[in-house]
Amino acid sequence: MAKAILYDSTLCVGCRECEGACAKKWGLPYNETIAKEEKISAHKLTAVQAFGERFARRLCMHCVEPTCVSVCPVGALQKTALSPVIYEEPRCIGCRYCMLACPFQVPSYEWNERLPRIKKCNLCYERQVAGKVTACSEACPTGATITGDRDALIAKARKRLAEKPTEYYQRIYGIEEVGGTSVLFLSAVPFEQIGLRTNLPKEALPALTWRALSLVPNVATVGGVLLGGVYWITHRRDEVAAAEGRKGSPKGGRR
Repeated sequence: MAKAILYDSTLCVGCRECEGACAKKWGLPYNETIAKEEKISAHKLTAVQAFGERFARRLCMHCVEPTCVSVCPVGALQKTALSPVIYEEPRCIGCRYCMLACPFQVPSYEWNERLPRIKKCNLCYERQVAGKVTACSEACPTGATITGDRDALIAKARKRLAEKPTEYYQRIYGIEEVGGTSVLFLSAVPFEQIGLRTNLPKEALPALTWRALSLVPNVATVGGVLLGGVYWITHRRDEVAAAEGRKGSPKGGRR
């Protein structure tokens, strides 16, 4: 069955234990300075963000039909049957198309490394294969982050909404966004108030691309790919460049 995590913002106290557990799992540095960084990066694969007295997490959303996988020309990103989207570094050619394609702007690049790689959360794939929960779920002292089967977590989330209608915004984020994700959110307020994108299509982005291509004559397939499939990537270059603190669009190949 497909695995997922459910993050309940109403239960999060901002302790950042999830951040520390994630860093330890990946062998990444973690200190007070890094703890204050409220964005994901190549050295911080999950981040707790504060919105006044409310908190939210950022991490890879592990889309049901991931755009990053569909644009990777060498299969370095793979969607597993268990649900996590994993990254196979030896295959990567450093094109960074995944960074441009991701609607949640998750994959990060090791800009300062001599042999840079893409970095992203893999939903603790190795732990889940072994029957364990994610490191962030295990570390969470309040149960704000829990791991389980996606359908069961959706049912649990709906039960919370029904039992406490005045305490929750009556929606589950991740059921429909871009075809669905394996990270689900509950919140006391509309999701845009805790930093989540709410202007995304409900349909999976790879499906939109292939639907457009199916209407294009074979002789124009290449042009269709360029104008249709790459549109989403091109449209978001400035956004990605700004988030990474760099000017101009990324160039293909490793540095």
